[in-house]
Parts: sequence; C-alpha cells; structure tokens
Amino acid sequence: MDFIIDAAVKAIKHLYQTDVAPAAIGLQETRKEFEGQITIVTFPFTKFSRKGPEQTGTEIGEYLKAELKEVADFNIVKGFLNISLSDEYWIGQLYNEILPDDFAVAKPNGQKVMVEYSSPNTNKPLHLGHIRNNLLGFSVAQILAAAGYDVVKVNLVNDRGIHICKSMLAWQMFGNGETPASSGLKGDHLVGKYYVLFDKELKKQLTPILERVYEKNDLSLFNDNQKEKIHALLISIDKLKAKKYATPDTETKLIGELTDKISVEEDKVKEIAKNVTSLMVETQQMLQKWEAGDAEVLDLWKTMNSWVYAGFAETYKQLGVDFDKYYYESNTYLLGKDIIEEGLQKSVFFKKPDGSVWIDLTADGLDEKLVLRSDGTSVYITQDLGTAQLKYNDFHMDRSIYVVGNEQDYHFKVLFLILHKLGKAGANGLFHLSYGMVDLPSGKMKSREGTVVDADDLMDEMETTAKVQTEAMGKVDAFSEEDKLALYNTIGMGALKYFLLKVDPKKRLLFDPNESVDFQGHTGPFIQYTHARIKSVLSRAAYQPNKNIEITELAGVERDVIVLLTQFPTVIREAANGYSPAIIANYVYELAKSYNKFYHEKSILQAEDEVLKQFRLQLSASSAKVISKAMGLLGIDVPERM
Repeated sequence: MDFIIDAAVKAIKHLYQTDVAPAAIGLQETRKEFEGQITIVTFPFTKFSRKGPEQTGTEIGEYLKAELKEVADFNIVKGFLNISLSDEYWIGQLYNEILPDDFAVAKPNGQKVMVEYSSPNTNKPLHLGHIRNNLLGFSVAQILAAAGYDVVKVNLVNDRGIHICKSMLAWQMFGNGETPASSGLKGDHLVGKYYVLFDKELKKQLTPILERVYEKNDLSLFNDNQKEKIHALLISIDKLKAKKYATPDTETKLIGELTDKISVEEDKVKEIAKNVTSLMVETQQMLQKWEAGDAEVLDLWKTMNSWVYAGFAETYKQLGVDFDKYYYESNTYLLGKDIIEEGLQKSVFFKKPDGSVWIDLTADGLDEKLVLRSDGTSVYITQDLGTAQLKYNDFHMDRSIYVVGNEQDYHFKVLFLILHKLGKAGANGLFHLSYGMVDLPSGKMKSREGTVVDADDLMDEMETTAKVQTEAMGKVDAFSEEDKLALYNTIGMGALKYFLLKVDPKKRLLFDPNESVDFQGHTGPFIQYTHARIKSVLSRAAYQPNKNIEITELAGVERDVIVLLTQFPTVIREAANGYSPAIIANYVYELAKSYNKFYHEKSILQAEDEVLKQFRLQLSASSAKVISKAMGLLGIDVPERM
C-alpha cells in the first residue's frame, strides 16, 4: 500500500503546506464494522491542518479520491479515514500478484538464522510439553525461511548427567538384560520405564530416612554440612508450624501461605536426604565413572542412548519435524572454561577467595551469578557459553533463536547479558523464544511419577479421535482403508498442531483433544476441510489455470477473500519478525472463514455465466494455494479430499 502512503504525504503537503515522512502515515486494516479496507489515522495531522480530525480526514480523503483511480470512496469515523479501493484494483491484485507462482515467495535476504529446539533428555520419551517445543521451533524455522532467511535447525541433546545415570543404574539393577527388541517397547519408552522405576525405588529408601529425621531427630546418616542445613530447616519448619497452629481458622489465606512455606522447607530436607540413599550414592559414583571414561559405564550409556535415539527418530517423523545439525551435551559440557579465563582477563568476571568465579549483574537488575565452581568444575551457564561460541563458529549466524520454556527465562537473560558483556560476535542477535506450559483438563504433567502425557500416546489418541469424528460425518465411505488411515493421521496431527500453534507462544494453554478436532470450530480440521472443499469444487469443474478473466465488478464476499489473500506476504513478515506461528494460524483461519462465506453465498459451478464461473474458480484456486502454504508453515498437511 505504498501508493496510498505516497499520496497521503502529497495530500498533506498540498493541503497544509507541511512535509511529513512516509513513516508518519499510519495505515491499518479497516475494522470489520466499517466500510473500507484501509484506514488512515488522522489525529496526528490536526496540528498541521488546525482543524478537527473529521474535517482533516475528509479533506485528505477527497484529495486521495481525486488523485488516485484506485480509491473508489471513503468515509470518516471520528479521526479515522476509511478508504474503499476499487474493484478494478482488487481484480488486478488477484491476477497480477496472487495467481502467479511467485506470490508470497520472498527473495533471499542474506541473513542466516539458527533455530534451536527440542533439546530432549535421553532418560525418557518426549511428552506434550516437548510437542509444543518441537512444533514451535519447526514452524518458526519454516516461517523464517519463507521470509527469506537462510535457516539452520539444530537440536542440543541432553545426553549426560545424573538423570541419565538414574535410568542406567535402574536398568543395571532391575532390567535383567531387557531390550527394545525383547520387550516390544520403543527404545525411549524402555529407558523411561527405568527412570520411573528409579524414582519409585528411591522413595522406598527415602521414607525411613525421613522418619528418622522427623520422628527421632536422628541426623547420623549425614555429614556435618548436611547436618547443619537440615538442622536449620527443621527449626524453620517448627517455627512455621507453630505460627500456623496459632493462626485462627478464619485466616484461611495466611494458613494457606504458611502451609506452602512448610512444604517448601520440607522439600529442601527431602532433597538433602536423597543424597544419602544408597541409590543416589551409586548414581553419583556412576556419573563419576562416566566422567572418568570407565569403559563398562560408557558402553552401557552408548547402548541405552542408542535405544532412545531410535525412539526419538520415530516420534520426530510422526511429528513431521527435522534438524540440520545435532549437538550433544556429552561433547559440549567441558566447553566454556576458556571463555571464563577470557572474562577474567577482561574484568567481566571476578574471582572470590575460595577460587570460584562470578559475574556481578546487580547493575543490570539481576544478581551475582556463579560461572565456575571453586573446584574448577563447570555450571550450566559455563557450558552454555561454550556451546554458544561453538555454534557461532560452525555457522556464523546473524540471529540465534532458543526455543525453551518460560521456566528458563532468567537463565537466558543471564546468558545473553554475559555474551554481550564479553563482546561476543552474534551476541546482539540472540533471542529466547519463551513459551508457556501445556496442561490437559486433568492437570499439569509430571514425568518422574510416570503420569507424563506421552507424545506418542497423545498422537495415537489424536488419530483415533479424528477417526471417530470423521466417520461420524459419514463422508469417507468411498475411501480405501489405506486412504482412510492416511486421512485420520492428517486430520489428527493437523488438529494437534493447529491447537498448540494458534495460541501466542508466551501463553500457557489447556489442550483439549476433543475440542481440537471440531470440524466447525477454530481448529485445524475446519481449515483442512475448507481446503478439501475447494479441491472438490476444482475437481468437479475440471479446472485448469487460464488467462485473466474480463470482469469489472466484485461481490462483497469475493472482495473480502481477495483482500485477505493480498495480506499473506505481510502476515509472513509479521510472523517472522515476531517469531509467532499464531499470527499465521489465526490468519489462515480468517481466510478459511471468509472463503466459506463466499462459498455459501455465491454459486461457483452454477454461476450466472461462464466468465463469472471461471473467475470464481480462479479465486477458489488462489484460496486453496494460500491455505495450503500457510498450513505448511505450521507443519500441517491439507488433504485433497475429506
């Protein structure tokens, strides 16, 4: 709409003898309740016109209508100038912009972007939270590529550490040589089974220890440091309990707050007590052996991780996501120590008397952060500094997007700030795509108790739900069994992906499988059904793309569809700039709704004449093309028939 901006600049110069920059002309989409497609806010220009916003808008509108053949009419609502563009303009947009094959195909912009997502642990299968992460990361990568960026998709796998050793030790103690082949389980499910088993066995060992602490005040199992911490916690718990019992029953809010504080302190006791169980002692010993390169431990680690990777590969394939590069924590966990030394030399970091290295971020509104322990071992931030440098050395990207849940917001603030203070290349292009957690109606997910919402199970459930809903409509009787199964998968996965991606990433969401498959709601299947409907119309008409149709007038519903279609390139840019698949998802829903309104109000195959029929077929084909491409940016397939 640059031509409107240019004309508005000339209008202000002509009418009010004032030069304004094009950026001062604020264009926005006209609200649905008013006539028009483009709106100019006139309030800023009243200081030049020395008139009210309505009169200013009228004068600018009259100028535009006289000077631009594309402007058919205008109306004023308070300080808003609503412009109606001519049918000739919109018909030209369809033939000159939308129908050509290069519509919404951005030219390469010369910038490279890395999108890091998934980042699973190799001690359990992927769950519903991982699904949101993977779908967000993949979709953002698709959108950035569509906007002209050179995109690299990477996966940093957390394949080492104490949590991995828990599964390994439990398998060693209770597995009896069980394998994916002997059990019939996917490899990631088998390893996850032993992670859950470890936690159950740990609770058995923990219970008598906690009984000794609370009932007998027996701290003999703990070292001096642990005793000191537990003693302080027990005093704190006693004080909180005394305050709670002294609080009147009517003070329910205060009682609730005190109960929560007691629970927090008791959890701290539990964490300390875990470290003296034989299971945790053996797990720590196994981790030390792994770090020392013990051959037997490394062999077991490699074997169990290979089972997990095979399982992950199946899940990723079903989800429809992929990666250009894998990084493994086992190869990166020692990185970053050279960066600590560099930071000390630059006085970005400082060393405390005990030898530990810190950074003071209090001036930045944060706090002091440990970056290297006194014994010279790394903390997570050390490793992340090194990995960030490694990734930049490998790809020299202009931007790096980390797709990680919002519980890590603080961590990434610190990481990015440190890299910036160190003057690292690429530090100004870092972005944490923070997203909220996913709940089911039954409540929040947990993994150690084995009540996790498993990704594979959920995808199977979605396919089953799609089967039930589709068969209830009675429209697949003519499908072969193979085609039915493919359709159920397409609809089920489309429902899951769309439901998770239509919500702004930062928001926590409640996922309802049944609601997500509603063919009449704000859902993926509704949009998929719209695409299949269009393809059916085109098939029955034996439609072939042909030359421009000589048509001069549009019905309102036809114009509405074209207006939405023209917005697609802008929507892609907005979604890329905001790293938000929700912008694409909500746009394509509005397009599907608009097309369905056109479909119900105007006959296509029985149009008044052949010219109008061909035009409406071209409009339908354009709608199908954009719906397909938009859904593709969300990683969603659209069926040819349903």
